[in-house]
Amino acid sequence: GKTIVAMLAASIEVGGEGQVAVMAPTEILAEQHYHSFKEWCDEVKIVCTLLTGSKSKKDRVPIYSGLKSGSIQLVVGTHALIQENVEFKNLGMIIVDEQHRFGVNQRAKLVEKGNNPHFLAMTATPIPRTLSITYHGDMDLSLIDEMPANRIPVVTKVVEPSRLGK
Repeated sequence: GKTIVAMLAASIEVGGEGQVAVMAPTEILAEQHYHSFKEWCDEVKIVCTLLTGSKSKKDRVPIYSGLKSGSIQLVVGTHALIQENVEFKNLGMIIVDEQHRFGVNQRAKLVEKGNNPHFLAMTATPIPRTLSITYHGDMDLSLIDEMPANRIPVVTKVVEPSRLGK
């Protein structure tokens, strides 16, 4: 639910000639988001890329160039997005997943890369910090409290180490 809401919001921003940065706290989560966003972006001709710390300098340079020129419309990444050499032509929206895993200064560094960009924070667990930010008026709260139609139920299992291969 969170990811499709984020993609819909991102597509509105890109439609208005803005760029979107999606920041996740780990490379694994960033890659998962990238694959979801990339699939949808390809269908509607939005240029999307992935920027993480593990990318080689050779692979990062064209991404930096594309963000600065505006030819890359949506970037999914990790803390790599807040590095000094990352510049945007028109950063209009920031989407942060698990925002409580980033510090105030880290989120602010990304916001400073745009001109008062929209900010969408997503979390599956309303922890005290998120609730506090909401309570003090720095954030509005929207809830998605039902599963989409035809969704396969989530099953959580404990797997013994001897069965991990299976």
